[in-house]
Order: sequence, then structure tokens, then C-alpha cells
Amino acid sequence: MHVLLAAHPDGAALQRLTPDGAPDPAAPDIRVVPAADLPGVVRTLERQRPRWIWLRTQDWYPSLLAAGVDVERCYDLTLCGAILAHAEFTAGTPYARAAEKLTQDGDEQQPPRMLQPPPPPADQGALFDDLLPAASPRHSPEQLRIEYAAQQEALAGAPDRGDRQKQRLQLLLAAESAAAMIAAEMQHAGVPWREELHEQILADFLGPRPAPGHRPAKLEALTVELRTLLQSPALNPDSPQDLMRALHRNGIEVKSTRQWELKEAKHPAIGPLLEYKKLARLYTANGWAWLDAWVSGSRFRPEYVVGGVVSGRWASRGGGALQIPRQIRGAVHADPGHKLIVADASQLEPRVLVALAQDARMADAARDKDLYAGIAAQGFGGDRAKAKVALLGAIYGATSGESGRLMPQLARTYPQAVGFVEQAARDGEAGRTVTTRLGRSSPPPSERWLRSQRSATAEEQRRAESLARSRGRFTRNFVVQGSAADWAACWLAELRRRLRAMRAGGGPVGELVFFLHDEVMVHCPDDAVEACTRAIEESAAAAKDLLFGPIPVEFPVSVAVVDSYDNAK
Repeated sequence: MHVLLAAHPDGAALQRLTPDGAPDPAAPDIRVVPAADLPGVVRTLERQRPRWIWLRTQDWYPSLLAAGVDVERCYDLTLCGAILAHAEFTAGTPYARAAEKLTQDGDEQQPPRMLQPPPPPADQGALFDDLLPAASPRHSPEQLRIEYAAQQEALAGAPDRGDRQKQRLQLLLAAESAAAMIAAEMQHAGVPWREELHEQILADFLGPRPAPGHRPAKLEALTVELRTLLQSPALNPDSPQDLMRALHRNGIEVKSTRQWELKEAKHPAIGPLLEYKKLARLYTANGWAWLDAWVSGSRFRPEYVVGGVVSGRWASRGGGALQIPRQIRGAVHADPGHKLIVADASQLEPRVLVALAQDARMADAARDKDLYAGIAAQGFGGDRAKAKVALLGAIYGATSGESGRLMPQLARTYPQAVGFVEQAARDGEAGRTVTTRLGRSSPPPSERWLRSQRSATAEEQRRAESLARSRGRFTRNFVVQGSAADWAACWLAELRRRLRAMRAGGGPVGELVFFLHDEVMVHCPDDAVEACTRAIEESAAAAKDLLFGPIPVEFPVSVAVVDSYDNAK
């Protein structure tokens, strides 16, 4: 059963649809439900295992979770529309042709205008007075039904493109929609966070909590030291301009205040300056103000942005969820009687490249848990560091320095793998798109880029060639990073399914609380650790089979069962 859920002036509108987006002949009418009754209605309908169709998961699911209602399946029109608008599989369909693409300054493009998030209301406070998203003609039930039907028509694609490609794209849409639910569920659950441990970490690094407008004691002491060493009594080390002037006055000829450049300089002030920058970063990014703003009730609840990166990787909105620094990971602590299971996919992107390229020799090297060591043994005289630099250089398009020097040896040893990314780069340089394993395609080049390639003068041609090479590096990495994101989405969706099945069975169960590209964190009771660990590992294997089938390449996950996040690695 497919159920469309849309905002309505009197609450929420529900309509049963057929899988292709037509009103269900058995129940074609729209049902209007008052806001207060919606959680109960959704809970009742969930017994029939519907697939909920809504504009954005974030519009509906958080309020349902807050009411104690979770759902099994959904179809996120915004996320799926963004994929279908650019997918190579749907190119030439009426949906792709009609999609109004909004080109930004760079190469990225946005989904059709209808699927853009609505502008914030004039009165921001009113946003929190409503339990439901505001209704508008643009987002009426009929408009959303038409949008869903158009997406399903596009998904049917051209008959000559094959059922296998269609099935992969269907899998991607299902995984992306599941990821949207997982993001909302993780935000609702929150990362277990001990405020008192965070306070202690800050005190150890920075000193006591400072009064408003003052630096912490250790930063203030370093400021005094820097002013003396640089003979600048009024120095403000937080000002790059002020700091650069002070450095130059003391003969420290650097072009920036970046850490790597400062390390090259020889002066007694460099050590204290590097220490100041490290502590200042902690203070500004995760200090007391961050703790007060983002942690409450022993939980950190960031908002994740699924598909926030063009390759399909997630981003986050506020709180820096995807950048929890090592210094404060000790504050991420399991509740009493619980453990944190931290699992990350080992060398995910290189292994994805092996599977995409179907390079048998590199697949043989990947049978070892350490892919780089296997490659080193086959082609780099056992030097793991060189093997790693060469392989990552191939994926990211590093053509100079050590990577460039090692590339010929990598190409001789693994011609299929290197040839795969080189072809992706050539496609990008020629203005073509590339596509991930499941069907997410890179955005087409912008009109500005196309104009640059038609330039006439020698200087313009040099710039055009530089832009072409830059786009080639993007497409080279896109196809690998995007396919890794495909795998991670399937891993998450399968793990969520298994955890839900465990909960339905009545036993102790864990919950997903954190995800970062190739790493998941599950918070679970002590007696559920073994079952949750098995679910994580089996889900990784299932994701590999979903994407690539029975290939001789493993996607191992490293699992750590810990009390606090800082002990996981």
C-alpha cells in the first residue's frame, strides 16, 4: 500500500495511491486528518506496512517520532527527484526534460523548483506553533501526487536501457529514502553525551570556564607569551591580519597562518602559536558555548542533511556532527548498562574501485584485510606507504609529487583499476557525466564551463584546459566516492531493517545514533552487543551483494565495543 501524506489547512491529507502514482481505485478519496490525530492514524496504518510518500521526510517524521510513532518505509519526493532529474538512466524522459534546473556559480545544480525547500516564514516564531508543515497550492496533495507519478514514469526509463539499471536506480531511491528516515531517527535518539565529561575535558585543555568576553586561562597565558616573543604588546592572535604583521616584523616570512606553513618556520614563537591555534579551535568549535547550545538531556542531536554533497555523501546543519574532534570524543559515552559499538568500513573507497573496475589482480590483493599491504606486496616491493599514496592518487587525481611518480607503476600492475578512473576523468574533461554503481549521475557542466571550452585565444584556451582537468578530477573521484556512498546507504538501510526486526522480536536492541561516511555507531544494552555486532557485519556483506553481487572482493568492517568514543580507535 502506498499512502501520500501532504499538508492541508485543516491538518494533514492522506490519499492511497497505486505504485505508479494514480489514486487507488479501492480508496481514491483524500482523507483529511486533524493534526492532533495524525500520530494515531499513522500508527494504525503502519500495521499494513504502507510506503509513505511525502515531500520531505524532515517535514513529517520528527514530529511523528516525538509522538512515539515510527514508520518502516517512505518515499522522499525531494531526495528522489534530485536524483532522477540528473540520472543518466532517466535522461531524455519527460521528467528530466521538464525539470527546471537552477544552475549555481559552480557545477552543482539543484532539483526542480517545486522540490526546493520553501523559504522560511516571515515570522520565524510561528514555525514552532504548528505541528504540521504549512500547506500551499504548490505542495497540495494533487501536486505531490502528480510529482510522484512523474517520477515513477521517469523511473520506467527507456526500454533499451535494461531492467538491471532500473533495479539499481530503484534500490538507490529506496536507500536514499531510508537514509532520510535514519537521519531523523538519529536526531531524535541523539548521540549519548556526558556534559560533565565534556566540561572536564575543556577544563583540562583550556582551564576553568571563562567569564563572557574573556579568553580561557590557557589561551590568555599563550597570548601573553606570544606578545612577548613577537614584541607585539597589543597582538590579537585570533586576527590573521594582526598575526601576519607581527610575524613579518619578526622576520618570519610566511604567506599564511596555516599550520603546515607555520611548521616550516624557525622561531621561538612558532611552538606557542601552534598550541594556541589548536586550543582556540577547540574553544570556538566545541567549547562551552557549543556545549550549551547543542547538548541537552545527555544527548547531542544534530540535524543531518542526507545527500548534502553532490556525490551522495551526507552533510550536517549546525553542530559539526560530522567533525567530532578527537579531543572531545571522551564525552561521547554510553549510558549505564550500555555499550557503544563503533564500526567502520576498512578502506572503503579503494575497495569500491576494485569492485567497479573488476580488476582481478587488485581483487586478489584485497582479500587481505589490509588492501594497501596487498598492493604493496604485488607491485611496490612491500612498501605499504607507497602503495597507499599511489592508489589514493589514482582515485583523487593527484598527478604531481610522489603520487605522480608512482602512478606508472600502479598502472602497469593494475591496468583495469587505473583505466577505470582514467576513463571517468576523460569523460569529465569532455563535458560528459559519470554515474555511480546504483545510478546517481554527476551534474552536467554549467553553461559557464561550456562557454569556456569554446574560447578562442591562447590564454583562454589554457584556462579552458585547466577547467577541463579540474572537472576530470571531480568526475574521477565522483564515480568512486558516489558508489561508496551508495554502498553506505545500503549498509545503513539494511542495518536499520535488522535492528527493527530485533526490536519486533521483543529482545534487547540497539539504536543507530551516529553515521559518518563509512562509520556507524550503535548504542545498545550490554546483552545486545553480540547480536548488534552480528547485524552490523551481516549488513555490510548484504550491501556488497546488493551493489555488486557475488564478487571476490570483501568489504570488511572493523568493530570496537567501547564505553566511550575515544577508545574506539
